Amino acid sequence: MSNPYFRFKQFTVYHDRCAMKVGTDGCLLGAWTPLPSPTTSPIRVLDVGTGSGLIALMLAQRLPDAIIDAIDIDPGAIEQATYNFSLSPWANRLHAHLCSLQEWQSSLTPTSQRNGLYDLIVSNPPYFANSLPNPDLQRNTARHTDTLSYNELFFCCAKLLTPTGIFSTILPSSAESEILSILPSTLSTLNSNLSPILITRVHSKPNTPPLRTLMAFSPTSTSTSTSSLTLMLSNSRSPEYTALMQDFYL
Repeated sequence: MSNPYFRFKQFTVYHDRCAMKVGTDGCLLGAWTPLPSPTTSPIRVLDVGTGSGLIALMLAQRLPDAIIDAIDIDPGAIEQATYNFSLSPWANRLHAHLCSLQEWQSSLTPTSQRNGLYDLIVSNPPYFANSLPNPDLQRNTARHTDTLSYNELFFCCAKLLTPTGIFSTILPSSAESEILSILPSTLSTLNSNLSPILITRVHSKPNTPPLRTLMAFSPTSTSTSTSSLTLMLSNSRSPEYTALMQDFYL
């Protein structure tokens, strides 16, 4: 039986009661996500599809004064995240909610929606849109876009972000061009802009095609910075991956 928890330097994540376990994608997003520079305090953060609460915990460590809402549609995930939050040094700043992104966004007042509520939104979203459904219903819900399409994800996040906020996500590299192509039509009804500010293509080893793309967006973006990240050299972590994760991995 696999270990029911994953220990980091400042916190521990139990993941035995939720569909998606602690993995490289979530760790990358939590450590890589660019931090906002809001004009007011505290910083407000939303973690969409929190699962075990991993990314929310990483951001709580990186943002000492942030208030973080973590949402998920899986009751087991919310139970797990709530437990993990309670064990952490930041329990009073982390709040788990059983709710879809669509419900969360629509529950806010019109005034709040216009002004934006969150300085930072992160999501490690479901993305196997064209694959066969998994017989495990809980895991299938966590990993397929049936419950949250890319269009809905970006539409809701654009409505929830402050004017200087950042939305950060990780996706299969094969979806990068699709995301960039749907943004204008998705946001046209909002009279809103959400453009990429940072794109990092993740390679498992040197000279291999990227498997994942880390993407950050902002309403005020005027230019895009691109980079690449290689995870492994021979049988060890690359220096850049090691540096990225040095505050988290033991």
